[in-house]
Amino acid sequence: MADLKKKVIDIPEDILNIPAEKFEFAQIHNTIYDAVPETESRGFFKDALVRLKKNKASIAAFWILCAIIVLAIIGPSLTPYTFSQQFPEYVNMPPRVPYLEDMGIFNGKQVLTNRRLDSLEDTSKFPEGSVLGYSNPHEVRGVTLVDVEVNYYKYVGADDTYFWFGTDGMGRDVWTRLWRGARVSLVIALAAVLSDVAIGIVYGSVAGYYGGKLDMIMMRICEIINAFPNVVVCTLCILLFGSGIPAMILALMIRGWVPTARMVRAQFLRFRGREYVMAAQTMGVPDYALIFRHILPNSIGPIITRTMIAIPNAIFTESFLAFIGLGLAPPEPSIGTLLSSGQKVLMQYPHLTLFPALTISVLMIAFNLFGNGLRDALDPTQRGHE
Repeated sequence: MADLKKKVIDIPEDILNIPAEKFEFAQIHNTIYDAVPETESRGFFKDALVRLKKNKASIAAFWILCAIIVLAIIGPSLTPYTFSQQFPEYVNMPPRVPYLEDMGIFNGKQVLTNRRLDSLEDTSKFPEGSVLGYSNPHEVRGVTLVDVEVNYYKYVGADDTYFWFGTDGMGRDVWTRLWRGARVSLVIALAAVLSDVAIGIVYGSVAGYYGGKLDMIMMRICEIINAFPNVVVCTLCILLFGSGIPAMILALMIRGWVPTARMVRAQFLRFRGREYVMAAQTMGVPDYALIFRHILPNSIGPIITRTMIAIPNAIFTESFLAFIGLGLAPPEPSIGTLLSSGQKVLMQYPHLTLFPALTISVLMIAFNLFGNGLRDALDPTQRGHE
């Protein structure tokens, strides 16, 4: 094989030794300006707010939540009745609202079943103007019975009285009790969920950031706590500390922080190996700054979503505890206690269940929609996108 020889390129001397005077500066007499940004300069939270405003469903859910919160605060004071005031003569009254009754809704009508047909003319039993019609005539032992539609407020002699959502089996105003109960349920849920989120963030951050044996031990503790049935834990807590609001919050807190801790840990395992974290470690940034300033903000979306979903779940848990008799002590209402008492007479007086069920359903939907909007708005990967 022929030997390979390097080729030597001869460069002329006049190219290697170019005089300095032959060089000139380009654009030395031109003024150079920085590029003008095409969009407004804005920070992280302002950018998130812009994206949130474009989510119409989340904005609608936000205003619905505001309306419910306002009603929970001022709703009980809009009527002359208190949440514990009883009217034995006005038991199980149907809803009646001024102006709406003229439109045929919430007009105080009720159907009385199996009434004697020959008694409809008796003004001592059916005051004048209270009978609106009858139907389903049938005979029982030679007596004709009918179902009578009546203006129940005239029927009981309360023609000038209004109960916007009716009354319950003890003659208490459902409107006042519903918004008083919504206030109590929201306070319990918010206090429990915020405590759960605070504990879960700290616990999950430490486990996910340091990893190793510490992570293994901390996660095994979570599994042990989570192994106990929620009903058993809540029951024991309420039996030990009573059925007040603090005991209910504590009962919801004991296991509620575990899902948040697991979710935060997963987010830290995802982000702790990123380049910006390693660069911050190289520059000597302390661990607490890395956890709460560099890694945690990237997990804010899932945390917000988890919080928004946990609030209605906490209200549902409180409702379940009230259903099995572990709710707040009477006469203090909550949405759960109202549902518990209303479902017993659902077929006879559906309004006692309808309004609490609608309230808790709207709360559930609104919190979920608003939480989804916040998750998308606070997602750092979406920053700068319209």
